Amino acid sequence: MRRIAVAAVLMFAVAPVFASSFAGTSAGSASDASSDGSSASSGSSSGDEKLILAAREEAAGFIATAGAVRGARLQAALLHLRETQADAALASDLELARGILAR
Repeated sequence: MRRIAVAAVLMFAVAPVFASSFAGTSAGSASDASSDGSSASSGSSSGDEKLILAAREEAAGFIATAGAVRGARLQAALLHLRETQADAALASDLELARGILAR
C-alpha cells in the first residue's frame, strides 16, 4: 500500500513537467497569458472560471491522494470559491476539489 502512495505522489510530482510540453498547443501565445492575468484580476466571471479551470489538474491530484498533495492553484481556487459562493464555505476541501474536477 505504501508503494502505491509513493507512486501516486511521484506521478503527480512529475505531471507538471509533462503538462508543460503541451502548454504551447493549448495555452496560446504569451499575449494570451497576459490578457488572462488581467481578466482574472478584474473580477470578471470569465476570469473566475479560468481560475477554477486552472486548478483542475491539482484537484485531481488532491483527490487521488486523499488530500495529501495540494497545489497553489487549487488553494487559490478553494479560497476563491469560499469567498464568492455561500454554500462553498460549508463544504470540505475534498468536496470542493471534486466539484472543480467535475467542471
